[in-house]
Amino acid sequence: MADVTSECNIKVLCRFRPLNQSEILRGDQFIPTFQGDDSVNGRSYVFDRVFPTNTTQEQVYNACAKQIVKDVLGGYNGTIFAYGQTASGKTHTMEGKLHDPNQMGIIPRIAEDIFNHIFGMDENLEFHIKVSYFEVYMDKIRDLLDVTKTNLAVHEDKNKIPYVKGCTERFVSSPDEVMDVIDEGKNNRHVAVTNMNEHSSRSHSIFLINIKQEHTETEQKLCGKLYLVDLAGSEKVSKTGAAGAVLDEAKNINKSLSALGNVISALAEGTKTHVPYRDSKMTRILQDSLGGNCRTTMFICCSPSSYNDAETKSTLMFGQRAKTIRNTASVNLELTADQWKRKYEKEKEKNKAMKETTQRLEAELNRWRNGENVPEMERTTADVVRLESVEERSPVLILDNDTSSIVVRISEEERQKYEEEIRKLYKQLDDKAVFMRSLSLSLSLQLLASSRGDGDKVQAELGRLQVESSCAKTEVKEVLQALEELAINYDQKSQEVEEKGLQNQLLADQLAQKMASLMELEAELSHMQEVSGQQRKRIADVLNGLMRDLSEFSTIVGNGEINEWNGMKHIENQVFDVFETIPCIMFQPLQ
Repeated sequence: MADVTSECNIKVLCRFRPLNQSEILRGDQFIPTFQGDDSVNGRSYVFDRVFPTNTTQEQVYNACAKQIVKDVLGGYNGTIFAYGQTASGKTHTMEGKLHDPNQMGIIPRIAEDIFNHIFGMDENLEFHIKVSYFEVYMDKIRDLLDVTKTNLAVHEDKNKIPYVKGCTERFVSSPDEVMDVIDEGKNNRHVAVTNMNEHSSRSHSIFLINIKQEHTETEQKLCGKLYLVDLAGSEKVSKTGAAGAVLDEAKNINKSLSALGNVISALAEGTKTHVPYRDSKMTRILQDSLGGNCRTTMFICCSPSSYNDAETKSTLMFGQRAKTIRNTASVNLELTADQWKRKYEKEKEKNKAMKETTQRLEAELNRWRNGENVPEMERTTADVVRLESVEERSPVLILDNDTSSIVVRISEEERQKYEEEIRKLYKQLDDKAVFMRSLSLSLSLQLLASSRGDGDKVQAELGRLQVESSCAKTEVKEVLQALEELAINYDQKSQEVEEKGLQNQLLADQLAQKMASLMELEAELSHMQEVSGQQRKRIADVLNGLMRDLSEFSTIVGNGEINEWNGMKHIENQVFDVFETIPCIMFQPLQ
């Protein structure tokens, strides 16, 4: 229930970064001029606060984010997001150097500041803090704490507030645990190198802090959400040099930022009945932050370089349009049944007292109308009533010190005027009486609705459970069908495996037979090679012997010392032996 409501414009802050090294080397000019704390270039662009290039991170935080921490702990919803051209300093403003005390940005400082405030609050307050971290990449919501969740959906709760369904939520109890979550998510975020920035964000990142608190004695509950958004920068392809996948990312970034611009324009004009929140996942998530129940702060980050003059002017005009949007922020207060009952009883008593007062005033007024002088003891009140004449003439008032009463001495003309005034007052009393009766009826209906609320909630919960049961039955049926199909496929595959096993066994047997035959052939070949070697050796010996004999024979013939018959006989025997051996060798089956 919202108990405290206030309307406020979106707070728009402008921050300029210094010229970077490449811009200095290129000779770019420094174009912005600052006049006071709220304007740029004279009075051309006026915002809630303008931060020049020498502003520190701490000064930025103290000026914009410190108050929003108190608001969230007070039960309000809050949003801080940075908008601007790529390489204009958005991530530096929102994150900075996460673990550097001087250069850390808004997100790590808020993580620390929240717990510092909690430690100084009432000890009877019990806090539950949980955080989520996700990004909108290529118009798909991706959980940075569970990278398997790549296409989450945006739903609405019972109060029609959009939220990301299925996003990982981590409970935290210290600034260090928050920083661990930030480090884990940051490592999973999409970045790329472009001509404008070495670490260009290719997605819109959203860090959500959900704080619920309950007073242990009064049981009063408050809750507040804080969205910390680092938008990807708008960019021109000609300047960034994007190509391939980076070019596709740039197209989606510019598309979502264009949708954000359309939402801002529709809200700023105030005449359109339709605001195109659903044109982009980013604007859908920020629906409550733009024109809803939220205290929103927008950073527009700008480049001071003359090279980016057109983009800077576009960003400044965007900020001026956003500054006209009004949000209706209310405290997210949940009353218990006893508190509702006490409040009803209190209003009922007030209504009863006002009715009695009205009846006494009516009775007294009727007596005065009839010309009767009402004694002091019978008058409704003894307070001094100041009567003013329409003609600015004051009647004579005489105060009786003994009775503390008022005696009014007026003329007949003045009496008529006063009677006219009394009739007007009487009419106002009638109107108040009608209003109190309607208020009493409204409170009665609220009490009746609250008494029936539990039954309605139970009925709604029962319906929800029936729907979930029906869905579960359908899912179980689908799972059983899938299991049956898997069982059938398993049987078929088992039969195929058995058949393949038999075929493999037959092939293995054939292979064994072939291997045995091969081994036999190899043994026979080895034997034949051995026999052939022996035969070659024998032939060589015979030929050597023959050559020796021929040599001896030629010597003997030359000397004439040999018997011709015996020599010829010996030679004939040797030649016969040689020619008898050679055919045997030639017809051996050599391999």
